[in-house]
Amino acid sequence: MNSLTRKEATAARLAEQAVAVERDPRWADITARNHAADGRFYYSVKSTGVYCRPSCAARRARPENVAFHASCADAERAGFRPCKRCKPDQPSLQEQYAAKVSAACRIIDAAEVPPSLDELAEATGISAYHFHRIFKQLTGLTPKGYAKARRAERMRDELSRGSHVTEALYEAGYQSNTRFYAESNAVLGMTPKDYRAGGRQAQIRFAIGQCKLGAILVAQSQRGLCAISLGNDPDALLRELQDRFPRAELIGGDAAFEHLVAQVVGFIEAPAKGLDLPLDVQGTAFQQRVWQALRDIPAGETASYAEIANRIGAPKAVRAVAGACAANTLAVAIPCHRVVRSDGELSGYRWGVERKRALLDIELALEHKA
Repeated sequence: MNSLTRKEATAARLAEQAVAVERDPRWADITARNHAADGRFYYSVKSTGVYCRPSCAARRARPENVAFHASCADAERAGFRPCKRCKPDQPSLQEQYAAKVSAACRIIDAAEVPPSLDELAEATGISAYHFHRIFKQLTGLTPKGYAKARRAERMRDELSRGSHVTEALYEAGYQSNTRFYAESNAVLGMTPKDYRAGGRQAQIRFAIGQCKLGAILVAQSQRGLCAISLGNDPDALLRELQDRFPRAELIGGDAAFEHLVAQVVGFIEAPAKGLDLPLDVQGTAFQQRVWQALRDIPAGETASYAEIANRIGAPKAVRAVAGACAANTLAVAIPCHRVVRSDGELSGYRWGVERKRALLDIELALEHKA
């Protein structure tokens, strides 16, 4: 009878352990073999004596045998050895790819003439097809697109310092002024001379309205939406737009433009609908990589600054990712409100943490309704 009681007690204890593990959100990462969770934690399996990455392809362990660990060192101190299949004590395949993409970005940054796809692939030891695929997957840009963005960034820097247009375009890496002028509107959003003069002659339409988050300003250049700002004071939002484009002609929106503002407000209230409007996104190559990664986060979900850094192939650039989020001037269209701290807490939002919380609450409420 005592033996049966001990068996029952053991079974009850194991069942309790299994329930605790299954309720832990990390268990969902394990069952989904979620590569995005790799590096955030490790798990050990008591019955085999090994520890693994969340993405390990080995047969799924029974939950009552699983324990979670913050690092490889923690798992090894607990007496577990690394799995020979997923090799958690070595850089993951994703980390290896991220390192290769970062190396390729450094090559592009240092080159006077953008290197070809074959040259970059050879330098990183990957086939051209595979390199192109992982580069776009990690940065949100093709190698050619990244090189173009870096060249545009250098051009803007040179013009902002007051360099002559011809001098600036050669310093930025353009081999001819014909090629640059063919691309100048896409690169700068206006002519080089107008950009150098602080947006002189550029026309920007704008309107200010109200939404459930307070005042909202929407502005559009010839290329697309260039500002979506939120705040309490409409006048302050307008002053901020004037400061960004001190020499541009700001034009109050007409009835047609008011309809565009209504689309943006509607997107805030129902983000799942999407915002099918052209954007005038101007930033450094790094910022554009971050902003593209933000646009890939589905409504109702969040990602940490560290996760975004990993996704763009720059795992050590967590602070720079936060800086890119802070530099975003297109609220909700580029959803930096979906980026949170590693502990899940909210911090750092250009338009106020309470608005960040409200936007996430709206998205979560809509997701639950669906």
